[in-house]
Amino acid sequence: MELRVLRYFIEVARTQNITAAAERLHITQPTLSKQLMDLEDELGAKLFERGKRRTTLTEDGILLFQRAKEIVALADLTESAFRSTDERIAGDIAIGCGETEGMRLLVDAMKEMRAAHPGVTFRLSSGNFEDISDRLDGGLVDFGLFVGDAAVAKYDYIKLPHSDAWGLLMRADDALAERATVRPQDLDGLALLCSRQAVAGNELSGWLGREFGELDIVATYNLIHNATYMVEAGMGCAVSIEGLVNTSGTGLVFRPFEPALTARLSFAWKRGRQLSRAAAEFLKLLQSKIG
Repeated sequence: MELRVLRYFIEVARTQNITAAAERLHITQPTLSKQLMDLEDELGAKLFERGKRRTTLTEDGILLFQRAKEIVALADLTESAFRSTDERIAGDIAIGCGETEGMRLLVDAMKEMRAAHPGVTFRLSSGNFEDISDRLDGGLVDFGLFVGDAAVAKYDYIKLPHSDAWGLLMRADDALAERATVRPQDLDGLALLCSRQAVAGNELSGWLGREFGELDIVATYNLIHNATYMVEAGMGCAVSIEGLVNTSGTGLVFRPFEPALTARLSFAWKRGRQLSRAAAEFLKLLQSKIG
């Protein structure tokens, strides 16, 4: 499989229209159609269901779409690693990020890096621990910003001088909203929305004094944004970290846990991996900023 053809395939999968994809790719529609048919012949699989108005992916097409995006991303990141010269540091720096206000530390370093090296571009992808870990293990990102200590020991990493406070996001008319903090016993009988990472890693069991999974968890999420709609609808309260949701004017409030429960941030990279010059320079800059 050629990278060029995989890029063609990805564009058709995204637009669901061969004519529109051909225009975006600046090639003719017959040329694009032949490239796709050749790809199907090469793989021995039907990748598309071709309709009059839409071209949709088959199950095999969905599998290739997932793999093709990873292959192309890795190729692009590898190519960018060689853009630096003896006189100039350039190229992409890919970072997988958990949701945290600690991103401000990285943003300050990014701003300084760009001022010193305008040829550097940052690629950010958000996700939970599992998403970031998979991308880091697969070489799709140079670094991962992790919230908490779950399994970061398998990486090389530095601790950032920032801690996130755990607590409960709830409607302002909830009875618990009248309190300044939420205690472990307050969660008994509550319908809860919780991050998959916290449930799978049982991260809060020490604070709770028992298995977190014993509580009434009505839904799990990987990023908090969609969970806020469920909180607004009265489906439950969301276990989250402070600062991720701007509650001003939303009818929602955040109350921290008591006793306080915090999660430190770790900035990690794959052990034994040779970083590009741009990535290595960024790591050096970040280390100098945090001391």
